[in-house]
Amino acid sequence: METESEPYVRLASLRQLHQVMADMNTARSLADTLQTVADGAVSALGYEMAAVNLVRQDGDLVVAAFSGNSAAEALITGRAGSRESWDRRLSMGERWGDLVFIPHTEGWVLDDDDVPQWYTDGPAPRFEDEWHPSDRLFAPMYTPGVQGGTCGELLGVISVDRPRNGRRPGAWGREALQMYAFQAAIAISNARLRANMQRALVRLEREQQALRASEESFRQAFEYAPSGMAIAEMGGDQHGRILRTNDALCRLLGRPASAMRRYSFADLVHPEDVGTLLRTSAEGGRAELRLGRRDGTYVWVSLRNSVVADAADGPRFLLTHVEDIEERKRRELQLAHRASHDSLTGLPNSAELRSRLSARLCRRPAHAGAVESLDAAYGHPAFDAPAGHGFDFTPGTEGFDAYDHHVHTVAPEDGRDDGTKGLAVLFCDLDGFKSINDRFGHNAGDAVLIEVARRLSNGVRDGDTVARLGGDEFVILADGLGRADAQDLAVRLRNEIIQPIRAEGRAVRVGASFGIGWAHCGMTADEVLKSADERMYVEKRSRPKQHRRAG
Repeated sequence: METESEPYVRLASLRQLHQVMADMNTARSLADTLQTVADGAVSALGYEMAAVNLVRQDGDLVVAAFSGNSAAEALITGRAGSRESWDRRLSMGERWGDLVFIPHTEGWVLDDDDVPQWYTDGPAPRFEDEWHPSDRLFAPMYTPGVQGGTCGELLGVISVDRPRNGRRPGAWGREALQMYAFQAAIAISNARLRANMQRALVRLEREQQALRASEESFRQAFEYAPSGMAIAEMGGDQHGRILRTNDALCRLLGRPASAMRRYSFADLVHPEDVGTLLRTSAEGGRAELRLGRRDGTYVWVSLRNSVVADAADGPRFLLTHVEDIEERKRRELQLAHRASHDSLTGLPNSAELRSRLSARLCRRPAHAGAVESLDAAYGHPAFDAPAGHGFDFTPGTEGFDAYDHHVHTVAPEDGRDDGTKGLAVLFCDLDGFKSINDRFGHNAGDAVLIEVARRLSNGVRDGDTVARLGGDEFVILADGLGRADAQDLAVRLRNEIIQPIRAEGRAVRVGASFGIGWAHCGMTADEVLKSADERMYVEKRSRPKQHRRAG
């Protein structure tokens, strides 16, 4: 679902969309790739029907794959429409970025052209953005440019119909369909390239005459591939050394071919991605990692390896396909950040806070009995723990591994500072914030929340977490603190918050109440937050009302 001001996208929907895009690039054949594209538009983008119209050698477009309706699939799959009719369609209607939307008020003029299509009928739209059965939405696919940033020739068109929510797609839906068509074009181009290479490799195993012909075919595919290609040594002391690159890869990395031959991919990869490279430097290996450009920056690429032989029983080389995915990675990171961070303050949101807190806690309390500890240490296959403890100590299970390798989170003793350092959870609630919203409006309230978030972030250490739980509630996770340390931190943060804040041209003040809870293993994230919340309310009620706001 989404709103006009800001899209809200479920993580499950993003995972499904990413999975479909991954499936497109791992399909075994061009036909499987085309069907995966059609199926993905239905399963991941929320349309009831989708067709992939592929440009043939004669220029006409054929319905190469269909999904969503078996009757419509039987009717139009394999039928072709002229390029003239398609060019007419793509020049009509409304431009939504690279998408073309033809509303039912204009689409009736296309009913008699030769483009295969399904016909449905229905009442006039009841509201402005309701989808009409005769509305048409097309996502053109173009052969990718050298770095994925420019469009080449028309490769095909994805046609979609009947969104499941009954509405014309909004900003997120349009962006998702446009990105999907871009990735589908890359996947189809790569499937064609892989098919050509596979045919070339088959010919290499036959006779010498076919070998010479296939070498030329391979050279052409290598040199003029739209994505980066490289040949590297395989095995021996020089494993991975680059022997040859195509022009697309040289332009992607900003390095001349002569300079590329001085490197291996291990020399060019980002230091954090060396392990990923080593795990994929074999036949069939693929990975997403960063390669260094000449200017010192890094670009995200999808790297896939194949093995080719110079001749029968001759030396083998690593053929590496390098695809620019910088734009997709940027969008993925943006979407992931939106899903895990508060849109107003930029702080981690409630879900991210619980995730970080849960990552520190295991299900077994740190003060487990000595007998149970010995049993776990000596790896007994079964444990007669009392029912209802909620623990599973079978070797290999999450509970057993957490106890066996996990450093337990402990809390200082109540009422004294015994030197124990723990994970402090500071629950902060602003005092007097509602009156600012009521008197000066939500813009002023938002400005206060943003400034409070900034002051809290500046007041903690690197590695601590400041999150917005919702409304005017914030939570700080600070590890390695004793009781006195946590109380000092709360006092410092409150003193920062009560300073005047400029909002909508005026100075306003808010107070803050802090509750300090402690996390320890055996608790859930919600239990930890509830404990800190309760302590905050105790602290708030203990102060006179006139002292709950800044002066």
